Amino acid sequence: MIVLLTYDITDPKRLRRMHGFMKEFGINTQKSVFECDIDAMALKRIRTYCTSELDIGQDSVRIYKICSGCMKKVELSGQGLKITLLDYAVI
Repeated sequence: MIVLLTYDITDPKRLRRMHGFMKEFGINTQKSVFECDIDAMALKRIRTYCTSELDIGQDSVRIYKICSGCMKKVELSGQGLKITLLDYAVI
């Protein structure tokens, strides 16, 4: 599934850790935005990390699941990468 994850984290240390953690899952398309092609287990890991490592009273994380039909409608202006659904098989 394609997931768009955005975050606003107030503490610089937590911000750096979140950024480093998210590099494992997707492409950093803007400063606090990641686009990820992940499975349900990876999404669960991200949610668990957010619950345990962030300050819910001060920080904000938004996760948007994007359907394949909507991915075809994504428009890009300026520099950047456009994420597409990947065709792959786990062997």
